[in-house]
Amino acid sequence: MTSFFSTLSKAGLNGFFFCLIAVVALAFQFPAWGAEDSLIPLSEIAQYGVSIIFFFYGLKLSPEKLKAGLYNWRLHLLIQSSTFIFFLLLILLVHYAFGNENNPLLWLGVFYVGALPSTVSSSVVMVSIAGGNMPAAIFNASISSILGVFITPIWMTLFIGEMDSEMDTTQVIIKLCFQVLVPVMIGLFLHKWLGHITERFKLALRVFDQTIILLIVFTSFCESVAGKMFEHLPLSQIVLLGIAMLLLFLTMFGIMYGFSFVLKLNREDRIAVLFCGSKKSLVQGAVMGKALFPDPLIFGVVLLPLMLYHALQLIASSIIAEAIGSSKH
Repeated sequence: MTSFFSTLSKAGLNGFFFCLIAVVALAFQFPAWGAEDSLIPLSEIAQYGVSIIFFFYGLKLSPEKLKAGLYNWRLHLLIQSSTFIFFLLLILLVHYAFGNENNPLLWLGVFYVGALPSTVSSSVVMVSIAGGNMPAAIFNASISSILGVFITPIWMTLFIGEMDSEMDTTQVIIKLCFQVLVPVMIGLFLHKWLGHITERFKLALRVFDQTIILLIVFTSFCESVAGKMFEHLPLSQIVLLGIAMLLLFLTMFGIMYGFSFVLKLNREDRIAVLFCGSKKSLVQGAVMGKALFPDPLIFGVVLLPLMLYHALQLIASSIIAEAIGSSKH
């Protein structure tokens, strides 16, 4: 049991996770604190923080290491296809079967989960615990985050445009370019000269990232609560959404397991596929969502499926990783 809780902590179910739960609860109790007209402009601070996060993300990326990891192309193609294509195909199939008349915003949130890149830290931790291909896990988690900067906005502008024909998707793309793409590119360009800074101040940057994400989640939920966006969302529906997110994770895990056998991948590569191809990043979901969903009333609701998926993927994958790791001994 101690080993299980240790795994959860390493994977991300730690103090930061419980702070996320706390800020959501705080937003429901005191929505005026994070609303647009609050005394402290928390939402505006978070907006600038997003650009800083992506600048340092680009700064710590090593182009040389990414080039070195390209040789195992079948493995990489499967993981990235799972992350950016198979997830959405499955969600679209379910959406086609059930429709979205009741809760279009929740469906938009589920689409957002499907369009996001994989996590970095928790994917690598799970692959390590299960005894998988660590270099492949690090490469795919990193490359997924880079691709997500480009692919996620493309997918979401299509979905948002379909749901809201009045929304100017051109403005959304321009905002993303300045808030996300430009900082990443500047950071990547400066890596050669300033990349060592990210390692030197690793802990401080991590605290900064987490603080900005907490601000984004808090202000988004404050706006949604203040706008009474959750009034018609009963607890039973949230529970059902949680079950659906767990089923989504387990289904994708099963699909990746089948594909890895069809491609005859070895045990280590198969483990990398399972854990890197079934995860979704709350970090990038929170920071990119700030630009993708400019209406804070909407963003709080859209963020709900991702927060549920994030929590459930950590718990489920921790249990599976421990079981796979133990089975090799």
